[in-house]
Amino acid sequence: MFRSSQFSRLSLGIAAIGALAITGFVAAPSLAAEDAVVIPAPAMDAPASDGVQTVVLSGGCFWGVQGVFQHTAGVVNAVSGYAGGNKSTAQYDTVSTGTTGHAESVQVKYDPKKISYGKLLQIFFSVAHDPTQLNRQGPDSGTQYRSAIWTSTPEQKKVTDAYIAQLNAAKVYSKPIVTKVGPLEGFYPAEAYHQDYLTLHPNQPYIAYNDLPKVENLKKIFAENYIEKPTLVSGAKLTD
Repeated sequence: MFRSSQFSRLSLGIAAIGALAITGFVAAPSLAAEDAVVIPAPAMDAPASDGVQTVVLSGGCFWGVQGVFQHTAGVVNAVSGYAGGNKSTAQYDTVSTGTTGHAESVQVKYDPKKISYGKLLQIFFSVAHDPTQLNRQGPDSGTQYRSAIWTSTPEQKKVTDAYIAQLNAAKVYSKPIVTKVGPLEGFYPAEAYHQDYLTLHPNQPYIAYNDLPKVENLKKIFAENYIEKPTLVSGAKLTD
């Protein structure tokens, strides 16, 4: 059974795919990837320290953001969840009201000796979401879909601020970046049915139209960082 926000995502996907069908295009999960913004790498990056590092990224619906980073080499785990609000309100139905302070987010744990923090940011800003959209992302609107980066170290904060300033100065986008940057104060994993959603439901219309193109863009633009087999949270069998 679809909850209210899930129904909205489903109906928007069906409407978009239906529009393509009317114009003569065939709707399928293998839709050609939408245009992504090719951006320069960060001029400043964090050092390749020992041990697994963590950052939490918010960029619209967590299904697509999680899917992108599950196909990124060097990422140890990518978990969908909520950040920005209290533990007591970290449930999907409540977060979907847009009144909790939470944003749909993805906790990314990564090995800095296999992928740098700066490269993760480059992927996030280039293919995972549009950082110029305020309190929305694609068909989804509300503060729960805002663009944000929740850092876990002072070095991450320094690199993130410098990179945003670099991209804005270079006028990479037609509008300024609106991504909020702040320290991570809490992350709460989402319900089990939200985990690995892109991989387990590739034929769901919202996923096919909005999120699979992000993974295709990752494969195309960041080929050296792309892995074909996703790193799943659940370890569940893949389904069609």
